[in-house]
Amino acid sequence: MGAHTSGRPHETRGILDAVRRIVRELHESSRAAEKQVGLSGAQLFVLQTLGECPGASLNDLAARTHTHQSSVSTVVAKLVQRGLVLRAPAAADARRLELRLSAEGRRLVTRAPDAAQTRLIHAIERLPASRRRTLAHSMAALTAEMDLAGQAPVMFFDETARGARRRGTHG
Repeated sequence: MGAHTSGRPHETRGILDAVRRIVRELHESSRAAEKQVGLSGAQLFVLQTLGECPGASLNDLAARTHTHQSSVSTVVAKLVQRGLVLRAPAAADARRLELRLSAEGRRLVTRAPDAAQTRLIHAIERLPASRRRTLAHSMAALTAEMDLAGQAPVMFFDETARGARRRGTHG
């Protein structure tokens, strides 16, 4: 066996097959969103999440999507630009910006397919705590072994982030 093969090919294949299934589902979900409502998977996920928590701040939205604030900010900016999300100062604290769906954003959410990211989050959250911890540690170790740990994690299938990576900037 070469240096790149392990003594446990069934385990490795099982892991890779699971990753392939997840990535395929995320990709197909993103393509369906593009086709049905003209949004990337990341944009649809943020829009649907915001629909569940109107008045959220960017930090609130980042927490709800389990994503870094800078990634959510980039996606929200695109949604604001398209007129699907509105930003306004909070009534209680004008320093805080609240995000809400526009009327068009609400209409779009009602006809959009479910975002696969939501199903992925719910599936992870349904795992027993010990399995979630093991999965988190294992994924961190895997990304470290691949020298990916230092890369900024971006939202799944966020076209803006992909273009920024090509240009050598962060999105």
